[in-house]
Amino acid sequence: MNSIFLAASGLLSLFVGYRFYSKFIAQRIYQLDPAFETPAHTMRDDIDYVPTNRVVLWGHHFTAVAGAAPIIGPAIAVIWGWLPAFLWVIFGTMFFAGVHDFGAIWASVRNDAKSVGALTGEVVGHRARNLFMVVIFLLLLMVNAVFAAAIAEAFQETPSSVIPAWSAIFVAIIIGILIHKVKVPILWPTIVGTIVLYAVIYLGEAFPIELPALVLGLAPGPQWVIILFVYAMIASLLPVWLLLQPRDFINGIQLAVGLVLLYGAVFIAAPTLVVPAINLDMPAGAPPLVPLLFVTIACGAVSGFHGLVASGTTSKQLDKETDARFVGYLGSLGEGALALVVIVATTAGFSSFEAWQGTYEEFGQGGLNAFVAGGATILASGFGLSVKFAATLLTVMAVLFAGTTMDAGVRLQRYIIQEWGVIYDVRPMQNGYIATFVAVAACLALAFGAGGAEGTGGMILWPLFGTTNQLLAGLTLMVISVMLVKLHRPSRYTLVPMIFVTTMAFFSALYQLWSLYTSGNYFLLVLDILIIVAAVFVMLEALSAMAIARRARSAATT
Repeated sequence: MNSIFLAASGLLSLFVGYRFYSKFIAQRIYQLDPAFETPAHTMRDDIDYVPTNRVVLWGHHFTAVAGAAPIIGPAIAVIWGWLPAFLWVIFGTMFFAGVHDFGAIWASVRNDAKSVGALTGEVVGHRARNLFMVVIFLLLLMVNAVFAAAIAEAFQETPSSVIPAWSAIFVAIIIGILIHKVKVPILWPTIVGTIVLYAVIYLGEAFPIELPALVLGLAPGPQWVIILFVYAMIASLLPVWLLLQPRDFINGIQLAVGLVLLYGAVFIAAPTLVVPAINLDMPAGAPPLVPLLFVTIACGAVSGFHGLVASGTTSKQLDKETDARFVGYLGSLGEGALALVVIVATTAGFSSFEAWQGTYEEFGQGGLNAFVAGGATILASGFGLSVKFAATLLTVMAVLFAGTTMDAGVRLQRYIIQEWGVIYDVRPMQNGYIATFVAVAACLALAFGAGGAEGTGGMILWPLFGTTNQLLAGLTLMVISVMLVKLHRPSRYTLVPMIFVTTMAFFSALYQLWSLYTSGNYFLLVLDILIIVAAVFVMLEALSAMAIARRARSAATT
C-alpha cells in the first residue's frame, strides 16, 4: 500500500479530533472559564509561575512530553505490522492522550497548579497521594537516568550532533531575553532562531566533537552523563522564561519544521509500505500483540508522563484557562503526528520486506536507528538531500527532544521533593537548591550505582517503564474522573480510557512478572510487584472516593 494513504488518513483523523472532540470536551466536560484567574497570575513569581503566550507554552508542553519515546515506541511496535500501531496511535491520541493531557492541565490549574501526585491527596485521599507520589518519583528517576544515557550514546555515535544540540541552549536564552525582557514580538526571534539552529547542523558536520578517551577513569559516555546532569541541575533552577520556555518553544518549531519536511517527502516520494498490515512472520520469542502493544507505544498514544508535565510545569504557566485545550490537546496531537510519521518511516523507508526483517530480527530492535535510517531515505528521495545530512538532521531532532524532556524531568523531580517537604513539614526539602541537588544525586546514584562506571544504571529499571507509565496514565485519568463526579459532570469520557489503559497495563505487568521470574531478575521482579501493589491500592482508594461522591450527589438530588 502507498504510504500517502496512511499519512493523509491519520492527519485528517487528528484534525477532526481537535476540531470537534476537543471542543466538546472543553465546553461540556471541563467547562473552561475564560474569566478564571490561573495560578500563573495568582501565584506569579517569574521563576516557575509565569503567564505565557499559548503558542510558546504549546512548544514547551509538546517538546517536554515528546522526547525520544514517541519515536522509539512506534519504531519498535511496527514489528507486529503497521496496522495495530497506526490504529492505537490515532485513536489513542484522539480519545485518550488528548483528554488525559488536557484534563491534567485543567485539574491542576483548578487546584493551585498542584502536581497530579499532590492533587491526589485533595481529590482521593492522603494514603493514595503518598503512594502515588512514590510511583511518580520512580518514573521520573527512570526517565532522567535513561535519557541521559541515551543522549550520551547519541553524542558518541553521531559527534556531528554535539554542536547543534548545545547551540540550541544559547539560542533559547537569547530568545527568552528578547521576548521577556526586551519585549520583542515573537515572530522574528522565532524565524532567526530556527534558521540558526538549522545552519549549525552544517557546522556540526564540519566540526564533530568527541570527548577524551579517559578522564578521571571515566570513558566518554559517563563523562557526557555527568555533564548532562550538571546542565539539567542548573537549567531546572533558572526562571522558566529564560531557558525552559524558549528552548522548548524553539525545539517545538524545529520539530514542526521536521514534521513538515518528513510528511512533505512522503507526499512527494510516495514510498510503498514494505511491511504487511499484520505481520505474521514474527521473530521467535516475540511477545503477544495484546496487551504489549499498548505499553510499547505509550508516548504517541497516551502516556502517564504527560500528566506529570501537564500538572507540573505547564499548569504553572497557563495564561488563561481556555488555553488548556490548545496547549494540552493540540500538544498531544503533535506527538501523535510524530508517532504517525515514525510508523511510515519505519515501514516505508526500507527497500524491501527482507531488508526490514534484517533490522527487526528480534523484539526490541529497530527503535531510533530504524527511524533515522528510514526517515533519511525518505527525505533523500523526496527533497534530494544527502542521506548523511538527513540522518544528522533527524538525530539532532531526537537528541534535542530527549534533552528537553530531561530538563523538564529534573524540574519535576524538584517539585515532587519540595511537595514532600511541605506535606511532611521538612523545611530543607522545600528549598529549591536542596531539592534539586537531591533529585540529581538520586539520578546519578542510579546511573553509576547500578550501572557502574558506564553510568547506564537507568537502563536496569527501563524494562518497567512501559507498564509503570501506563498505570500512571490510568491513575491520572481516575483522579480527573473523581473530580468530574464531585462537580456533577459526566465522567465516562475519562473513565472509559482509564479502564482500557489500566487493564492493558495491568495484564502487561503480569506478563512482565512471569518474564522477570523466569529470567531470574528478582530485583526488578520485586520492584514490579511493589509498583503494581501501589497502583492497585491507589485505584481502590480512588474508586472508593468516586463511590462516596456519587452517593453524595444522589442524596443531594433526592
